Amino acid sequence: MIPPSDPAPPQPCHLIQGELIPYLRAWHWQQAIVTQLQQNPHHPDILALLQHPPVYTLGRGASLAYLGETWIPNPAPGPELGWIGGGYPVYRIERGGEITHHCPGQLVGYPLICLQRHHQDLHWYLRQIEEIIIQVLRQWDLEAERLPGLTGVWVQGYKVAAVGIKVSRWVTMHGFSLNVCPDLAGFAAIVPCGIRHRPVGTLAQFVPHISMDTIRQQIAATFAQHLGWCYLPPLSWRPTDSQDPLLAPRNDPKT
Repeated sequence: MIPPSDPAPPQPCHLIQGELIPYLRAWHWQQAIVTQLQQNPHHPDILALLQHPPVYTLGRGASLAYLGETWIPNPAPGPELGWIGGGYPVYRIERGGEITHHCPGQLVGYPLICLQRHHQDLHWYLRQIEEIIIQVLRQWDLEAERLPGLTGVWVQGYKVAAVGIKVSRWVTMHGFSLNVCPDLAGFAAIVPCGIRHRPVGTLAQFVPHISMDTIRQQIAATFAQHLGWCYLPPLSWRPTDSQDPLLAPRNDPKT
């Protein structure tokens, strides 16, 4: 009889916890980190858990039809595709999926990982993200679920978490957003994720006392359990920081 193999040792992972980081800054940071992961097979995985000021993002193939009546296109070349709701920027990014909204009170997670160290299957990875969120919400006695044919996590028919990723050479970027306690007014200006007649919700509408800090800790712990991570000393990221985490100092202005 062949004895069972020893479990794989935990893999190191950087945990980054941020405040209201401007979206464009976090996007450029992700792109730089992905390059590092592609060039260095020994670079630890990274999980960044952030919040953003109000912003809208479109997937690479997303339709402009879901932008709503307050959409103003940008007539000049620039990173902003346009603006919604009186001046909130819109960016077209590399992930899949339609338009979504980020704002304070929403936890945005960016797992930047090498799937060659885990499982080289994009559907497996998407389902892992959803399952991690579902397990965290069960800790608050919330019956979270997936809906057939749709990506994300739902509670009592309300979409509380969206998932959208990009994978290049088996390195992931972008990730998920979890509506903990945001103001949902910004979602009313668009058709979130291109899904009509299905409302967006927050965890706070089901658990009024819910804590962003506790949710962040639970998400980090459950990711570590699922992906076999051992966190390195956590890093904080503030908008006033002159240096972005794990990158060399930059002299260009932060946007």
